[in-house]
Amino acid sequence: MWRVVFLILMTMPGLAMAQEALDADGFEALTTGKTFYFSSGGEPYGAEEYLNNRRVRWSFLDGQCREGRWWQEGELICFIYEDDANAHCWTFRLEGGGLRAQFRDGSGADEPVGRELYELRQSNKPLHCLGPKVGV
Repeated sequence: MWRVVFLILMTMPGLAMAQEALDADGFEALTTGKTFYFSSGGEPYGAEEYLNNRRVRWSFLDGQCREGRWWQEGELICFIYEDDANAHCWTFRLEGGGLRAQFRDGSGADEPVGRELYELRQSNKPLHCLGPKVGV
């Protein structure tokens, strides 16, 4: 009986193999013009607004936003932000009806090296960003 169940599960789309990583075209088509809210470890983590021309705006949901851009490097989607010269590369997949991002070290290695983010929701509204800090 278990063999039959196993064979049925293995032939169902999406269960037999992990969803393939999104390439730049697929990622761009899915994200441009939207804001995605992500969780990590079951807790809200941050949000990213995907703008035209592969530009982004990231926030840890604290009202502070960082401008950046993204590009494809092998199977990875990499990001660089205005206040950080280091590239942050991820593998993005559609799983369970949402986007899953798995941090990679940028080497293109198959093994994940860190954090996983899961889509909580998406919106057509821009991120809420506070203005620059000005004081007396």
